[in-house]
Amino acid sequence: MGATSGAVWGRAEQQDFRSRVRGTLLGAAVGDALGGPADSLSLDEIRTAYGGEGLLDLAFGHGRRGTVTHHTQLTLFTVDGLIRAQVRRDTGAWHPPTDLHRAYLRWSATQRDWGPDERRKDDGWLAREEWLYARRDPTRALLIGFGDATMGTLESPKNPDELGPEAVARSAPFGLLVGWEPQLVVQLAVECAAQSHGHPIAYLSAGAYAVIVHALARGDSLDGAVQRALALLAVRPGHQPVSDALQHALGAVRQGIPTPARVEELAGDGTADGLLAAAVYCALVGEDVRHGLCLAVNQSGPSAAAGTLTGGLLGALHGETALPPAWLAELEGRPTMLELADDFAMEMTQGPALHGPAGSSPGWLARYPRA
Repeated sequence: MGATSGAVWGRAEQQDFRSRVRGTLLGAAVGDALGGPADSLSLDEIRTAYGGEGLLDLAFGHGRRGTVTHHTQLTLFTVDGLIRAQVRRDTGAWHPPTDLHRAYLRWSATQRDWGPDERRKDDGWLAREEWLYARRDPTRALLIGFGDATMGTLESPKNPDELGPEAVARSAPFGLLVGWEPQLVVQLAVECAAQSHGHPIAYLSAGAYAVIVHALARGDSLDGAVQRALALLAVRPGHQPVSDALQHALGAVRQGIPTPARVEELAGDGTADGLLAAAVYCALVGEDVRHGLCLAVNQSGPSAAAGTLTGGLLGALHGETALPPAWLAELEGRPTMLELADDFAMEMTQGPALHGPAGSSPGWLARYPRA
């Protein structure tokens, strides 16, 4: 699997890219934190718990406001794996799905262990962040998918009947590979999704989501990004349910004032394609980021996943400064997310200055070991 060299990075381009990377990670996490407390509630239960208009602000979950779920945890390890893949490329070992799988196994360790194991010198810095060692309702598919060292592939996927949205919800970072051709972004996201969610609807939804983020990060409109995803999906076997869901989302935009009922109709049974459609719809019709996120989480389906997907889209589209500052102020793990986002942006724009044949930064290789 290869990639193109992408654009030449001037200072303005680097700053815009960093803002979109930060926006994507923080937006997804804020949406996750907003939706998490409502994840197991019906719309009527949400309105009973939080008032007639539903959930309009961060609420208590896992002991405080602003906590994230496994969606954000895994998204951060996706970024870590992508950086590690770029660093390992110098060695001639270039197989990003393997590097992502190793990253997801590091996440799996956070779900079993009490805290970081300093003896594991190859973990890098992210796996030593103590706040990540918390179980935040990971699904059975995730625990099985990353419960052993065997990597699921498209030929032999893990959980081949799994339709849930969890693999989609960790896939925004693939779209931030803006120097890659779109079809390669789709392929990598699909291969990595199959490591835990082996049904075509689940892994093709992940590929579609990644390439929508990719187009947004390159400056495209959301409608244009969805059209690009539809074109790339069309050549893949089993794409029809995912393509139909995206077309349904685009059509729903023209059907009047947004309502929770419309979001619930798009989300359907909470499968990957339905949550993708609901997120695209909420991002398209939202008056601003706050409105789009509230629209996404106030429904009877998986609110955390809906918020994560919607937030990732809006963050990639608008950058970090469009996100609600009061929510960011309470967001669990924000310093870690900012540090990781800036590392990713630096790796993608200035990687040769950090590692390569001419020499490598010892500090960088301690953060992202080649092993």
